[in-house]
Amino acid sequence: MGVSGCGKTSFGSAFADAIGARFVDGDDLHPAENIAKMSRGEPLEDADRFPWLQQIGEMLQHSGGPVVVGCSALKRRYRDLIRDSAGQPVTFLHLSGPKDLIASYVSRRQDHFMPASLVDSQFAALEPPGPDEDAITVSIDQDPQGVLNDLLVATGALRHE
Repeated sequence: MGVSGCGKTSFGSAFADAIGARFVDGDDLHPAENIAKMSRGEPLEDADRFPWLQQIGEMLQHSGGPVVVGCSALKRRYRDLIRDSAGQPVTFLHLSGPKDLIASYVSRRQDHFMPASLVDSQFAALEPPGPDEDAITVSIDQDPQGVLNDLLVATGALRHE
C-alpha cells in the first residue's frame, strides 16, 4: 500500500515471487470510469473507491492461496473495508518515501494512467497505518534490493542475520 509511484507493483511483484505468492495489481481491478477520471487528473472520491476496494477484499477472500495485492489503501477506512470484505486477516505493507522522490518516480513512468499532478492529492489523502493495524512500514528511500530485503525481514519471510 502507499501513494502512487511508491513501487507497489514492482516491489509487490518481487515480494510475491520471493515468498511464492501470486501478485495482483489492484490497478487492473479499477473500473474503466475510475481510470478515465484519474487519466484526466481528477482524484477519485470515496464513492469511486468503495466498490473497487470491496472487489479487492472479495478477491482475497476467494483467492485459495497467498496473494500480494498492489493497492493504494491510503486511508484507514479503505484498509478496513478490504479487511471486512476479505473476511480474513490482511497484513498491509506500507511503502513509504519522501514526496520529492516519489514525484520523480511518477514523472518518469510511461504508459500509466496516474499523472504526476495527482501526487500531492495522494499525500494529502494518506493516513499512514496506525500501531493498532496489522501493517508494516518500509522505506523506499534506498536501493531496490534493500527495500525487498526489508519487506522479507519485516514479514518474517527472511531472517536478518
